[in-house]
Amino acid sequence: MAERSKALACPLGLRERIRSPKGLSGEKINNYMHYVYILYSKKDKKLYIGYSADLKTRIIAHLKGKVGITKNRLPLILVYYEAYVDENSARKQEIFYKTGQGRRILKKRLEYIKKLD
Repeated sequence: MAERSKALACPLGLRERIRSPKGLSGEKINNYMHYVYILYSKKDKKLYIGYSADLKTRIIAHLKGKVGITKNRLPLILVYYEAYVDENSARKQEIFYKTGQGRRILKKRLEYIKKLD
C-alpha cells in the first residue's frame, strides 16, 4: 500500500512524462499542441506570422499591445492558424510561411482578408 501512495504523490509533470504515448519514431508526444498563426494588421494592411505553444495567451498578448513587434500595428485580427503535434513541425511551417513561396500560398489561402478592410 505504501508503494501505491508514493506513486500517487508523484509530481504531475513526472507522471505525465511517464504516461505519455510514444509517436511512430519513438519521440514523446506532448499533451498540448503547437501553433503557427497569422495576424492581420488593419493599420498597415500586412500579415504577421508567428509560433506559440499557447495560442490563446499569445494572441491576447498581441491584442493588448504587449508584443513589441506588433504593438504599433494595432488593431490586429487573427485570420488563420494551424495546429501541430510537435514543435519542430510548427516551427518549420512558420519559417516556410515567411519565405516568398510561403507568402504566395498564404495569399491564396487568405483571399478573404480583402473583405476585412
